[in-house]
Amino acid sequence: MGKKASMTRRAFTKLAAATAIAATVSLEGAQALGATAGEKTAVPEVKRIRTACRGCGKMECGVWVTVENGRAVKIEGDESAFQSRGNCCTKSQASLEAAYHPDRLRYPMKRTNPKTDDDPGWMRITWDEAFKTTVAKAQEVQERYGGCSIAGITGTSRVWPMAGTAGWIRMWGSPNGIQAWQICKGPRHFTGNLVSQFAHSWVATVDRPRVYTAWGGSTEISNYDDSCRTSVEASNQADVRIIVDPRVTNLGKESDYHLALRPGTDAAMAMGWAYIVVDHQLYDDLYVKKWTNAPFLVVEDMEPSGYDTVSTNGDPFTLKTRLLKASDLDENGNPHHYMVWDALADRLTYFDSETGQWEGEKWAKPTEGFTPNQKIVEGVSQGWCPNPTPFDPEIDPALYGEFEVTLKDGSVHSARPVWEYYVESLEDYTPEKTAEITGVDAELIEEACLAWATRIDPTTGYGNGGIRYMLAVEHSGHAVQTCRTLDMLAQLTGNMDTPAGHRGATRSPVEGGHAGFGSNAPGCPPMPEENQLKRLGTDRFPLLRWWRSWADANSVWEAMTTGEPYPVVMAMNSSGDFMCQGNTAYNWEALSKLDFIFEANLWQPPSAGMADILVPAQHWLEIPGCPRASQGSTGAMGANVNCIEPIGESMFDPMILVNFHKYAGVPYWPQKPDCSYPTEKDLLDDGVKFFRDSWDEYVEEFQNNGWWDVKTVEPELWGTYRRYETGALRSRNSGGILGTKGDFKPGFYTPTMKVEIWSTLMESYHPGEGWELPSYAEPPHSPLSDPEMAQEYPLIITTGRRIPVYFHSEHRQLPWCREQWPVPRVEIHPKTAAEYGIEQGDWVWIETPFGKIRQVADLYMGIDPGTINCEHQWWFPELKQASKGHELCAVNHLVDRNAQDPHCGTGNVRAYLGKIYKATPENSPFGNPVPCGNDGTEIITSADDPRLKEWASAIDAIGSDTAKWEEYAR
Repeated sequence: MGKKASMTRRAFTKLAAATAIAATVSLEGAQALGATAGEKTAVPEVKRIRTACRGCGKMECGVWVTVENGRAVKIEGDESAFQSRGNCCTKSQASLEAAYHPDRLRYPMKRTNPKTDDDPGWMRITWDEAFKTTVAKAQEVQERYGGCSIAGITGTSRVWPMAGTAGWIRMWGSPNGIQAWQICKGPRHFTGNLVSQFAHSWVATVDRPRVYTAWGGSTEISNYDDSCRTSVEASNQADVRIIVDPRVTNLGKESDYHLALRPGTDAAMAMGWAYIVVDHQLYDDLYVKKWTNAPFLVVEDMEPSGYDTVSTNGDPFTLKTRLLKASDLDENGNPHHYMVWDALADRLTYFDSETGQWEGEKWAKPTEGFTPNQKIVEGVSQGWCPNPTPFDPEIDPALYGEFEVTLKDGSVHSARPVWEYYVESLEDYTPEKTAEITGVDAELIEEACLAWATRIDPTTGYGNGGIRYMLAVEHSGHAVQTCRTLDMLAQLTGNMDTPAGHRGATRSPVEGGHAGFGSNAPGCPPMPEENQLKRLGTDRFPLLRWWRSWADANSVWEAMTTGEPYPVVMAMNSSGDFMCQGNTAYNWEALSKLDFIFEANLWQPPSAGMADILVPAQHWLEIPGCPRASQGSTGAMGANVNCIEPIGESMFDPMILVNFHKYAGVPYWPQKPDCSYPTEKDLLDDGVKFFRDSWDEYVEEFQNNGWWDVKTVEPELWGTYRRYETGALRSRNSGGILGTKGDFKPGFYTPTMKVEIWSTLMESYHPGEGWELPSYAEPPHSPLSDPEMAQEYPLIITTGRRIPVYFHSEHRQLPWCREQWPVPRVEIHPKTAAEYGIEQGDWVWIETPFGKIRQVADLYMGIDPGTINCEHQWWFPELKQASKGHELCAVNHLVDRNAQDPHCGTGNVRAYLGKIYKATPENSPFGNPVPCGNDGTEIITSADDPRLKEWASAIDAIGSDTAKWEEYAR
């Protein structure tokens, strides 16, 4: 027992440095620490395989894997991978431990003990029993309650294990998927689809922006849309570096401008920047007039009108808006003709949202343009950028003014452009007012914004680069509106689909994972419309009907717990996580209510503690393969390639879906009668069919030549910028899914085919609520919005920062990682720590009205005294109990589960109020400030813990040897 973690900051730093050196030395040699090749042979068989690392779930870093006598012994960066620049991070190298860890699942198992027991009593079964039992249970639930009573759960994407909220539940007719996407990138993709273009939050950092702007994250620490080294190089090469973050990040201390805003005030800062952009006339006038709905006229006192339509996601709805249309002026007028005032001719004219053309326009795809001259990686294509096209015939849509219009009923009204309403909304966000809200100096706000928005080289015709806004902006309770404010900044300043701007997901000719490779079966029966309408959460969040992706996670947990509005009694989990959103304690209790849970995983994480059947999935080094293209705007295309034999009876996730179809008697590929249930090879061949004849041909080319530059592979769909000019943004469906066909019309996938400053979808699904324009609102529990709570809970809690050796909830059992970062830390300013009698290394309680946890105090000058920064999703594989100790330190035990974004349901998991105090023997279970399991066993708190040594020894000795593993397990 003790009051402090057994390592000081200085000791930790020395150990981390020593461990890093040791790891480097061992990886350079013939054997790897903790992952040796076993017995030596006279002539070892050595292979070097090019593949994509999936040590984290976000970035497709290119790596070489060295395999000696069938065992992976080394992972290093691939020099051909321009997207990751030969980077190979700690998580990547630690995959050598993950693949051979003794705690890996090796066989299907079933529970034999009640869910109240710490020991599930796992019994080994066959895959046949696992599939038969699960399919029989799903059929029983479907018959008794309906398919909607089956929920799915998935975690962060590895691309191939995403069927839990896709094919696994859709084959039973359920729309109720709990997706990590709802809390991770989904809100910005939702927003893009809502008002501009799906996933165009992604920034082409690979194009090297002139001004590097990172907002709410640290991609230099852990991979995101671009890898660690790419982020650092892009920052180092930029003329100006801007960081917007409550704490000093690694790049923050190197930045030219660091805007340390109060957590949760990102939208206020973005509105403040927009005010400065407009005030200094730094917006792109032609783009704003031609490609946004800024000049569309609003008749404020008109009854909203419109037409019946179907959303791009398949939801039938009635569009109703106060934007003036020809049908409002004339009984026979076209409701798709949106009216603007032509200041040149001093008359009304219109834009046609069916054809994508202005009155009298005869659109032709532009042919004049230029090759950009970005400081990009050598050997990567610059692409081609068309020149902005003027209005033809020439008009000048008014952005300001008040115009008298007579409606078809004879009533006379005033109409004003959307732009004027938007500019008026910005008047509350002058630098001085923004400073009051965010806590950042007004002059610093203005200087940073001007540095970003003022074009360094005006001759390019586009902006200095996009804004890399990350997860923090989605977590303060107003995710969609915050993302809208940031999206607007890119739109105004010439950073939409331009070099180093916001380009969206890479459009490649292989199924790179945007739809989840192998996660959906073509033979899955179509979702009945009545089931779509039963998607949980649509009563509270109407736009989820339009979105048709996730169900609201909180609503699904409620249905499990209360049976309302109908019971959810079964779940199917593909590597999903109940700790990432909502209140973790409530979610854990909800899982305990279910009749049956099927889970596929690499490990036994906390979720497995409630499973009835648990089956082993394959590690990224083991899978047979997977085509891969950049999820973001990097434009790389390659593959995951098989490196080693799978351990035990682990199965490739897509084959789990194939087998579910087979056992249920539903053809996976009904269009291929001779191949109703495809093999791994069939799936892989299908994944590259638009590019190469077979998977083998694709892999051979990849091994020989390295990663493809998609700009050269798809010159029209990806190698061209300003694709709203060329029609290429609409070449596929609104999600950009490979194999779908679009109409190649100019513009965007919104109801008006314009970037919607005034959102017609917000107006239609949330009528009369005032969400038409981007806006800012305080987090639900902030010092300003909840002053009563602030009296007892005076500190602002933020969380979610990146840790070099972990990826969200992953890698806590890997010795290389856990040795470097053994315990969860809460960053606290030394002044605040002194006020509460807290010293470096103390275990402390962090508490809110909704729960409390413990973490280790880490005194840090780089955070505001009124804010503490907790770490997220901690659990403890070393504890012998079903929960794996999530209740001890997992930060989402602190959140208000009912504080959610009003549009997409994303939870308020940062920027809420709490308090902190020292953990003592008197206020801690077992009289021990160190968190302990149910039997009093302490968690691992130091690098010299013998349990880490035991894991490392087992990894070294057992590897993939089944007999040795069974002896170890006994």
